[in-house]
Amino acid sequence: MEASLSSSKQLSQLVLLLFLVYSAAATESSLTGRKIKPGFIYTRTRGKCTPQYWSSRSESWPRMVPEESTVSNVFGSRAFERYRYDLTLLEATERNDDVENEFARLVKQSTAALLNSYARKEYPYSAWEIKTLVIQGLVSKEAAAKQAQLFHEANQACN
Repeated sequence: MEASLSSSKQLSQLVLLLFLVYSAAATESSLTGRKIKPGFIYTRTRGKCTPQYWSSRSESWPRMVPEESTVSNVFGSRAFERYRYDLTLLEATERNDDVENEFARLVKQSTAALLNSYARKEYPYSAWEIKTLVIQGLVSKEAAAKQAQLFHEANQACN
């Protein structure tokens, strides 16, 4: 009987502790203006800069680069030679043929990088740097793979 009361008391204390932690988090979020979504107390916020994020349309695209813009119009004549003339930026972020194809990976990651450069103040590359690096990456498979990897790392590290 006493063991039952002890475990019941411990359970009550645990529930009270969880309630206090949740209440403190809710109070802090209301003071800072951040909105807490229902669910776990800890949520992972990474991934807001990836090609998958931009293709999901969870956030409005920057007005500088509309979804229907073509890759060749944004990245120049070298891109026109390498990709379909009508390939849009949205289609570039949605590509799933980038595992074995270095040029597909480059256009996918560079499109996300360009969007991030306009939408995220702390992004490490400017729009002009990205466009220049894409043109340099289009000269060979090795250059495309290397540049795609650098954009991938910057996109993953971005919040």
